[in-house]
Amino acid sequence: MGKGEAIELEVGGRTVRLSNPDKVYFPERGYTKLDVARYYLAVADGITRALRDRPTTLERYPDGVDGESFFQKRAPKNVPDWIPTARIAFPSGRHADEMCPTEPAAVLWAAQLGTLTFHPWPVRREATDHPDELRIDLDPQPGTDFDDAVPVAHELRALLGELGITGWPKTSGGRGIHVFVPIEPRWTFTEVRRCAIALGRELERRMAGKVTTAWWKEERGERIFVDYNQTARDRTIASAYSVRPKPHAPVSAPLRWDELDDVHPEDFDLRTMPARYAELGDLHADMDDHAFGLEPLLELAERDERDHELGDMPYPPDYPKMPGEPKRVQPSRAAKEK
Repeated sequence: MGKGEAIELEVGGRTVRLSNPDKVYFPERGYTKLDVARYYLAVADGITRALRDRPTTLERYPDGVDGESFFQKRAPKNVPDWIPTARIAFPSGRHADEMCPTEPAAVLWAAQLGTLTFHPWPVRREATDHPDELRIDLDPQPGTDFDDAVPVAHELRALLGELGITGWPKTSGGRGIHVFVPIEPRWTFTEVRRCAIALGRELERRMAGKVTTAWWKEERGERIFVDYNQTARDRTIASAYSVRPKPHAPVSAPLRWDELDDVHPEDFDLRTMPARYAELGDLHADMDDHAFGLEPLLELAERDERDHELGDMPYPPDYPKMPGEPKRVQPSRAAKEK
């Protein structure tokens, strides 16, 4: 089969054409475009569950991980009419229509475009201003790694449990850990972000010297950063089962809490995940059966403001100035200006 000979793949009663199936996407391992498509077929129900009805940004590598890449927020012009879209609003006030996968064929269609990683919004297309997931990103800083994030994840689980909330953990596909909490879509992005900040601050108190919420890198040190701004509008986290653009083709792997101490991110890649999925199925399959209220977390945030005089924290630099946000100046620079 020559590189230019397209093939057709059947999934869910649809036929998806795959051009250049032999094009190498991961030179170090020799994985091809067809290998990526077959991987997504193997975990089809799991990744469809993670993306279903969510406006999704596509991270595309049409020439493989060594080539140029880009994030496609707007739905491609040639999106099939059987893939719905939803209009989302950016912090700037501008809008875009993003594709919302509802079936495995949509995932495969995006893979045909060179999509490796899927970045779904934490909303559904019928309520794009009200998140239905609180996503906590535990991000190891230089000098720390996955093993340092594990005890933080366990402490986070205990904290959520005290508040009557359950989280579902997964690897990021890198060194970090993501914990997703399904929530009722009754709150705004600003309120959900406020809850993430409150969780981070409580973890900081409980694990002093090991956890930080410091937005400025110069203040973080060798700690696990609770990246609360991943809950800000237009910030997304790689979906469960997404392939990550690294030489060994790692994937973001859903986990059980009881295996967190025994796994490493390198265990899960394009080759190993299909066997794990065939054996265990989608470990997060029941997540959508739950929807927690944010009241306990909002109370935690109110306590911080009342008892500790802790208000809002800086937004990313590309955001307009937000109400209540502190001055967005790097601490070392502020000290110099003084």
